[in-house]
Amino acid sequence: MTPEQDKERINKEHPPRSPADRYARAKTERDAHVQALLTSPSTKKIVVAGPGTGKTHLFKEVLHGKQKTLTLTFVKSLVEDLSLELCGMSEVRTLHSYAPSTLSRVNNTEIRIFPKLSQVIREDAQILLNEDIDFDHIFHNRNNDNHHVPFYKKRKDYYAHYGFSDIVFAVVKYWDKYQNRIPTYEQVVVDEFQDFNKLEMSLIDLLAQRSPVLLAGDDDQALYSDLKSARAEFIRQRYASRDYSSFSLPYCSRCTRVIVDAANDVIKAATQKGLLTGRISKPYRYFQDPDKDRESDANPKIMYVRLFARIIPWFIQKKITETAEELKKKFSVLVISPTRIQSGLIVRTLRERGFENTESVVKADQAGPTLLDGLKLLLQDSKSNLGWRIAAKSILTGDDFRSLLAETHAADPKPLCDIISGPHKREVNQMLTFLRGLRRGKRKGDNPELLNRLLNSVGTNRDQMATEFLCEEIGSEPMHSADAAVRKLPIKATTIQSSKGLAEDYVFITHFDDRYFIKDKDKAKTSDHDICSFLVALTRARKRVYLISSNPRSTPTFLNWISPDRIEDLTAPAALPEPEPPQ
Repeated sequence: MTPEQDKERINKEHPPRSPADRYARAKTERDAHVQALLTSPSTKKIVVAGPGTGKTHLFKEVLHGKQKTLTLTFVKSLVEDLSLELCGMSEVRTLHSYAPSTLSRVNNTEIRIFPKLSQVIREDAQILLNEDIDFDHIFHNRNNDNHHVPFYKKRKDYYAHYGFSDIVFAVVKYWDKYQNRIPTYEQVVVDEFQDFNKLEMSLIDLLAQRSPVLLAGDDDQALYSDLKSARAEFIRQRYASRDYSSFSLPYCSRCTRVIVDAANDVIKAATQKGLLTGRISKPYRYFQDPDKDRESDANPKIMYVRLFARIIPWFIQKKITETAEELKKKFSVLVISPTRIQSGLIVRTLRERGFENTESVVKADQAGPTLLDGLKLLLQDSKSNLGWRIAAKSILTGDDFRSLLAETHAADPKPLCDIISGPHKREVNQMLTFLRGLRRGKRKGDNPELLNRLLNSVGTNRDQMATEFLCEEIGSEPMHSADAAVRKLPIKATTIQSSKGLAEDYVFITHFDDRYFIKDKDKAKTSDHDICSFLVALTRARKRVYLISSNPRSTPTFLNWISPDRIEDLTAPAALPEPEPPQ
């Protein structure tokens, strides 16, 4: 009998008579799901766990008492959190850090990683082969026999670096060939499995041949299909596979009741519309607890408001101040916006309004390699082919750079530092001398022109930095400043994708409009990715969610998917006073 069937039987035979009885039963039911997994003799287990359902607690229980264990994910921020939570219990790594250490042990040599290597070699292919080749897509999908792989390998060897995708590709190919050399562990735990691609899945399957494996994830939170060819089908296939014993963690102890109910409304509406095809059917329930019940009673609704975009920061300030007056104690805030630009504007405006502890939590774009990237490589190794190649791209004309690159594509190419011309080499060495001086704290002989060139290479300049410094120093006008009670409150601002792994007391979801939340040009076509993105944003909140629309003429699609009795509309004039004039 499954935990769900056992729950139904107990509730029918022994209905709870008091709050204490209800809370005790809720804890018993939640613990039953954990115990079902812990007592299973299977060496291959998979657990689907919705937002806030206690994965980290489960990991601790699974790893307890074991010596040699490994926990893998691909989200760097989750590695940091899990490393703290599992400190002393498990080695916690991203795949991109685990693969180099594995290959380093195999080759008994240092493995050097340059995250943007695939972009560098893609540029090389455009010049040398006159083809635009997405090498990451080739590696992510394990296209081993693709005829472009030898070109990539030749360039990689010349540059003496691996990238993020080809390093995992190399480990998988090695283990495929020498399966007796796959390392063994007492337990392997894999988090966020719904966002793994075919290559990463292959690495986990190889580890599972020699070690017990627990896969954890939630196909309702799959966000990375576009970024890295991840597919929710992989977690669904393994959940349905006879090779794996399947479990679930259905009880959410993070969110208040209305948020859990709203998430279920969205999932129900999506499935009724024929979306989320193949989704793993699983319960997602509010966990009854005395403290959580009090929070739920205090926050019975999801707040919705229509505002002009320019006054969104004013609204956030107003609601934070009201909450402080009500609670009279510290709380945390998360502001989620659809784009990096919107999030950056929120951060700047809140800081200008006196919120001193506002932090931007947005993953950096994988922009192309910059001059500074090349110089940093040369500071580590003055003969680095990769460093000279990146620097040369920034200082040479197009024709000169193409000629230089062609020489490196010869059968037995010379080091780039021996090919590049004397004047250009001196120019790069001048920059390196300047940077070494800065690193040692020497400012004498400051070269404004050279400094600005280096700053421009990373998208900034002296004037911009000076202006930003002065703006922070003079602060905002007194009439806009936040109240002293809330100036130090922790506020994080991020995008939906970067919000993964975060959870705060109060969440503001800005620009909540189909224009941003539904990616297809035809806004009637909602995708599974759109749905998962909204569910992730919605369930970051522990207590209350504010949905802030910036389109006064249209009701957001996802708002219509939530039961109206769960929504409090603050747009009415009586609920929303006229704002101060924006400055």
